[in-house]
Amino acid sequence: KQQLLGLKHSQQSAIPDGNDMPLCFHLTPPQVIPRKLPITVDVPSRSLTVNLRAFPLSGEQAAAAMASNSVRVAAAQMTSVNDLAANFATCSRLVKEAASAGAKLLCLPESFSYIGARDGDSVKVAEPLDGPIMKQYCSLARESGIWLSLGGFQERGCDDAHLCNTHVIVDDGGNIRSTYRKIHLFDVAVPGGRVYKESSFTEAGKDVVAVDSPVGRLGLTVCYDLRFPELYQQLRFQHGAQILLVPSAFTKITGEAHWEILLRARAIETQCYVIASAQAGQHNEKRESHGETLIIDPWGTVVGRLPDRTSTGITVADIDFSFIDSVRTKLPIAKQRQPIEFWKSSSL
Repeated sequence: KQQLLGLKHSQQSAIPDGNDMPLCFHLTPPQVIPRKLPITVDVPSRSLTVNLRAFPLSGEQAAAAMASNSVRVAAAQMTSVNDLAANFATCSRLVKEAASAGAKLLCLPESFSYIGARDGDSVKVAEPLDGPIMKQYCSLARESGIWLSLGGFQERGCDDAHLCNTHVIVDDGGNIRSTYRKIHLFDVAVPGGRVYKESSFTEAGKDVVAVDSPVGRLGLTVCYDLRFPELYQQLRFQHGAQILLVPSAFTKITGEAHWEILLRARAIETQCYVIASAQAGQHNEKRESHGETLIIDPWGTVVGRLPDRTSTGITVADIDFSFIDSVRTKLPIAKQRQPIEFWKSSSL
């Protein structure tokens, strides 16, 4: 059963050429033909939000999608707890919903497999990437025929007291294609909230990671990385990312203040799609997450959002590669930006 909620057309206007462009101006979106139809689809025990957009696709790993001129992605929202089996059951339902909706990639949030109730619980359940927990999710990807972004897996660290907060990309054959270990660790005293010290049990990563997929070139990050724009600049301008993945478990306080605006800023300044899957709601007595899973286009427009900020479910959107090309061509910041050497040598 599908209920059509409405049709909303974005402004369509070409960016002025050099002869018409004033020194300071406000841009309307580049001339494309976005078609967004927000739809709710009744599925068992949850609501699925779908945003549709037609587009041509490019990319050497997407020949099948190119034939149909369509590629779809999904982002999940959930409330993980300290029960591996219960979390896997939730993820399994979300994966099946995404596959049924035609998504080629589903992004699960940080700590999708486990959130402990006490300090130290996450380290106790940490496993290597070839352990039984990750093997379950690899099998799920293979059985469902869908790529998975598993952001924020508790990977065993260098000793029994540490783990790595690892973003894992699994293909539709159940193979691990890439891993990124979170670089920026959440050592923060949240205003009006608790004190976090992620570095006390987590090893920081050192590598910037991007990987090709059927939905484009993915730039991998995790949660608190969002506050460090230089990582996203590297992913776009040095590693050729087209889609930035930001699986997260933002706190309720910081999420209400900064979550959406930071995500839209990263999309605008890199001219990439941003997929931000989020933990939501009350995990235990100590921990509550903001939620608000979002998919954002390169113009900074939200094209996928769950109707309920704290519900469990997925939002779906189509990636429009012609829109990426249009934005990047008419606002050629990749050509105009100054190299790092310029800033080192400049004086105030």
